[in-house]
Amino acid sequence: MLLTIFLAIVFCVAITLMMLAAVAFIQDKKFFSSAPKEAQEALLPRDKELFYGARTIGWTLMVFSFLMIIGVGVISVWDGFRSGFSFWQFFFRFVFIFTVYKLYDMICFDYFLLMKFHFFQFYFPEVESVYSNRKYGYNIKSQLLKLLVIFPAASALAAWICEFFTKNV
Repeated sequence: MLLTIFLAIVFCVAITLMMLAAVAFIQDKKFFSSAPKEAQEALLPRDKELFYGARTIGWTLMVFSFLMIIGVGVISVWDGFRSGFSFWQFFFRFVFIFTVYKLYDMICFDYFLLMKFHFFQFYFPEVESVYSNRKYGYNIKSQLLKLLVIFPAASALAAWICEFFTKNV
């Protein structure tokens, strides 16, 4: 259980690095496809780097965050195989990691960084009017769909695959 908690924290750190890299350093519109259409339309292209080497730093952080996410997956599965996990143990591990991540995303990113601290708006002031009258982020329905349906289903599928390989290999 302690490893699962640690892996959930590492996953959240990786996602935070990814968001920081995309928003503060790389600043490419294609990273904001999940933003509301009004915000996407208001975004101005950033042809010039924030400072010399900003995009290099951003892409380095992005690659590092991808490696961290892959590491979380590999360690989750490998430890489960090593420990002889059942379907339910794999399922609980995966759904716990995804649930912690999604709650972190909804609370820290959508509520605090976007709505309270205006982190995104600091780097992209042209979207301030899109978010000015909102009490919460922009995608609560899709966030809840992921939290309550998609992530548990993906966790069940991954647990089933892991259990299949545990028994047949």
